[in-house]
Amino acid sequence: MAAAILASVPRIYTRTGDDGSTGLLFGGRVSKADPVAEAAGAIDEAVAALGLARAIADDEPVQTEILELQRELFVAGADLATNPDERDRLEPGVSLVTPEMAGRLEARIDELVLAHPLPNAFIVPGANPVSAALDMARSAIRRGERRVVAVRDAGGFVNAELLLYLNRLSDLLFVLARIAAGEAEPLSREDA
Repeated sequence: MAAAILASVPRIYTRTGDDGSTGLLFGGRVSKADPVAEAAGAIDEAVAALGLARAIADDEPVQTEILELQRELFVAGADLATNPDERDRLEPGVSLVTPEMAGRLEARIDELVLAHPLPNAFIVPGANPVSAALDMARSAIRRGERRVVAVRDAGGFVNAELLLYLNRLSDLLFVLARIAAGEAEPLSREDA
Protein backbone atom coordinates (compact mmCIF):
# COMPACT_ATOMS: atom_id res chain seq x y z
CA MET A 1 0.00 0.00 0.00
CA ALA A 2 2.75 2.47 0.94
CA ALA A 3 4.61 1.69 -2.28
CA ALA A 4 1.46 2.44 -4.32
CA ILE A 5 0.99 5.77 -2.55
CA LEU A 6 4.64 6.70 -3.06
CA ALA A 7 4.43 5.78 -6.73
CA SER A 8 1.66 8.35 -7.23
CA VAL A 9 3.47 11.19 -5.45
CA PRO A 10 5.42 13.51 -7.76
CA ARG A 11 9.13 13.55 -6.94
CA ILE A 12 11.33 16.61 -6.81
CA TYR A 13 14.33 14.61 -7.90
CA THR A 14 14.58 13.47 -11.49
CA ARG A 15 18.07 11.93 -11.37
CA THR A 16 18.81 13.54 -14.75
CA GLY A 17 21.35 15.87 -13.14
CA ASP A 18 23.20 13.16 -11.28
CA ASP A 19 25.83 13.16 -14.01
CA GLY A 20 26.63 16.85 -13.38
CA SER A 21 24.50 18.24 -16.18
CA THR A 22 21.41 20.42 -16.24
CA GLY A 23 18.64 20.82 -18.77
CA LEU A 24 18.08 23.76 -21.08
CA LEU A 25 14.68 25.17 -21.98
CA PHE A 26 13.35 23.34 -25.06
CA GLY A 27 15.86 20.51 -24.76
CA GLY A 28 19.54 19.87 -24.54
CA ARG A 29 21.83 19.62 -21.55
CA VAL A 30 24.97 21.41 -20.39
CA SER A 31 27.43 20.88 -17.57
CA LYS A 32 26.40 22.43 -14.28
CA ALA A 33 29.76 24.23 -14.50
CA ASP A 34 28.89 25.71 -17.92
CA PRO A 35 28.94 29.53 -17.98
CA VAL A 36 25.21 29.54 -18.82
CA ALA A 37 24.45 27.43 -15.74
CA GLU A 38 26.66 29.72 -13.64
CA ALA A 39 24.80 32.81 -14.86
CA ALA A 40 21.39 31.18 -14.37
CA GLY A 41 22.44 30.18 -10.85
CA ALA A 42 23.25 33.78 -9.96
CA ILE A 43 19.84 34.87 -11.25
CA ASP A 44 18.23 32.12 -9.15
CA GLU A 45 20.10 33.39 -6.08
CA ALA A 46 18.75 36.88 -6.75
CA VAL A 47 15.20 35.51 -6.94
CA ALA A 48 15.73 33.88 -3.54
CA ALA A 49 17.25 37.02 -1.99
CA LEU A 50 14.31 39.04 -3.30
CA GLY A 51 12.02 36.44 -1.73
CA LEU A 52 13.66 37.12 1.61
CA ALA A 53 13.24 40.87 1.13
CA ARG A 54 9.58 40.39 0.23
CA ALA A 55 8.97 38.10 3.22
CA ILE A 56 10.37 40.58 5.73
CA ALA A 57 9.01 43.77 4.15
CA ASP A 58 6.01 45.14 5.98
CA ASP A 59 4.83 47.40 3.16
CA GLU A 60 2.38 45.83 0.69
CA PRO A 61 3.34 48.00 -2.32
CA VAL A 62 7.00 47.07 -1.73
CA GLN A 63 6.07 43.39 -1.50
CA THR A 64 4.10 43.67 -4.75
CA GLU A 65 6.98 45.39 -6.56
CA ILE A 66 9.47 42.79 -5.37
CA LEU A 67 7.19 39.95 -6.47
CA GLU A 68 6.98 41.49 -9.95
CA LEU A 69 10.76 41.69 -10.11
CA GLN A 70 11.02 38.04 -9.06
CA ARG A 71 8.64 37.06 -11.83
CA GLU A 72 10.62 39.06 -14.39
CA LEU A 73 13.77 37.24 -13.31
CA PHE A 74 12.11 34.00 -14.37
CA VAL A 75 11.78 35.56 -17.83
CA ALA A 76 15.48 36.47 -17.70
CA GLY A 77 16.41 32.96 -16.60
CA ALA A 78 14.40 31.39 -19.41
CA ASP A 79 15.94 33.74 -21.98
CA LEU A 80 19.41 32.83 -20.79
CA ALA A 81 18.99 29.07 -20.35
CA THR A 82 17.28 28.26 -23.64
CA ASN A 83 18.67 25.78 -26.12
CA PRO A 84 20.28 28.15 -28.66
CA ASP A 85 18.69 26.23 -31.55
CA GLU A 86 15.20 26.81 -30.11
CA ARG A 87 15.27 30.56 -29.40
CA ASP A 88 12.56 31.17 -32.00
CA ARG A 89 10.14 29.49 -29.56
CA LEU A 90 10.63 32.17 -26.89
CA GLU A 91 7.71 34.49 -26.10
CA PRO A 92 8.35 38.21 -25.49
CA GLY A 93 7.86 39.06 -21.82
CA VAL A 94 7.25 35.40 -20.93
CA SER A 95 10.53 33.72 -21.82
CA LEU A 96 12.28 36.49 -23.77
CA VAL A 97 13.51 39.75 -22.24
CA THR A 98 12.22 42.76 -24.18
CA PRO A 99 13.34 46.40 -24.45
CA GLU A 100 10.16 47.41 -22.65
CA MET A 101 11.23 45.50 -19.55
CA ALA A 102 14.42 47.54 -19.14
CA GLY A 103 12.56 50.72 -20.10
CA ARG A 104 10.08 50.15 -17.29
CA LEU A 105 12.96 49.73 -14.82
CA GLU A 106 14.58 52.97 -16.03
CA ALA A 107 11.32 54.87 -15.56
CA ARG A 108 10.91 53.43 -12.06
CA ILE A 109 14.50 54.33 -11.12
CA ASP A 110 13.98 57.91 -12.32
CA GLU A 111 10.72 58.18 -10.38
CA LEU A 112 12.25 56.87 -7.16
CA VAL A 113 15.46 58.92 -7.33
CA LEU A 114 13.45 62.07 -7.93
CA ALA A 115 11.48 61.40 -4.75
CA HIS A 116 14.44 60.00 -2.78
CA PRO A 117 17.79 61.49 -3.87
CA LEU A 118 20.73 59.13 -3.48
CA PRO A 119 23.67 59.77 -1.15
CA ASN A 120 26.80 61.25 -2.69
CA ALA A 121 29.09 58.70 -1.03
CA PHE A 122 29.50 54.95 -0.82
CA ILE A 123 27.33 53.41 1.86
CA VAL A 124 27.77 50.38 4.10
CA PRO A 125 24.78 48.06 3.51
CA GLY A 126 22.86 46.50 6.37
CA ALA A 127 20.77 49.24 7.95
CA ASN A 128 17.86 46.82 8.33
CA PRO A 129 16.88 43.35 7.12
CA VAL A 130 14.92 44.56 4.06
CA SER A 131 17.67 46.82 2.75
CA ALA A 132 20.28 44.11 3.42
CA ALA A 133 18.24 41.49 1.49
CA LEU A 134 17.79 43.92 -1.41
CA ASP A 135 21.55 44.50 -1.46
CA MET A 136 22.16 40.74 -1.47
CA ALA A 137 19.84 40.45 -4.47
CA ARG A 138 21.64 43.36 -6.15
CA SER A 139 25.02 41.72 -5.71
CA ALA A 140 23.68 38.40 -7.08
CA ILE A 141 22.34 40.25 -10.12
CA ARG A 142 25.72 41.93 -10.64
CA ARG A 143 27.40 38.52 -10.50
CA GLY A 144 24.80 37.19 -12.93
CA GLU A 145 25.51 40.09 -15.26
CA ARG A 146 29.24 39.31 -15.17
CA ARG A 147 28.51 35.65 -15.89
CA VAL A 148 26.25 36.58 -18.83
CA VAL A 149 29.06 38.73 -20.24
CA ALA A 150 31.37 35.71 -19.89
CA VAL A 151 28.89 33.61 -21.90
CA ARG A 152 28.82 36.27 -24.61
CA ASP A 153 32.59 36.72 -24.61
CA ALA A 154 33.05 32.95 -24.96
CA GLY A 155 30.95 33.00 -28.13
CA GLY A 156 27.59 31.97 -26.66
CA PHE A 157 24.40 33.70 -27.73
CA VAL A 158 23.21 36.39 -25.33
CA ASN A 159 20.18 38.58 -25.88
CA ALA A 160 21.47 42.17 -25.59
CA GLU A 161 18.19 43.10 -23.90
CA LEU A 162 18.95 40.58 -21.15
CA LEU A 163 22.24 42.31 -20.34
CA LEU A 164 20.56 45.72 -20.34
CA TYR A 165 17.76 44.40 -18.12
CA LEU A 166 20.16 42.92 -15.55
CA ASN A 167 22.17 46.14 -15.44
CA ARG A 168 19.07 48.25 -14.86
CA LEU A 169 17.68 45.80 -12.32
CA SER A 170 20.82 46.02 -10.20
CA ASP A 171 20.47 49.82 -10.31
CA LEU A 172 16.83 49.62 -9.25
CA LEU A 173 17.67 47.25 -6.40
CA PHE A 174 20.35 49.69 -5.22
CA VAL A 175 17.76 52.48 -5.14
CA LEU A 176 15.14 50.32 -3.41
CA ALA A 177 17.69 49.26 -0.79
CA ARG A 178 18.60 52.89 -0.07
CA ILE A 179 14.92 53.78 0.33
CA ALA A 180 14.33 50.78 2.59
CA ALA A 181 17.34 51.80 4.70
CA GLY A 182 16.12 55.34 5.21
CA GLU A 183 18.61 57.63 6.90
CA ALA A 184 20.17 54.84 8.97
CA GLU A 185 22.97 53.79 6.61
CA PRO A 186 26.52 54.61 7.57
CA LEU A 187 28.81 55.99 4.90
CA SER A 188 31.89 54.03 3.85
CA ARG A 189 34.09 56.65 5.57
CA GLU A 190 33.27 58.74 8.60
CA ASP A 191 34.72 61.86 7.04
CA ALA A 192 32.74 61.50 3.77
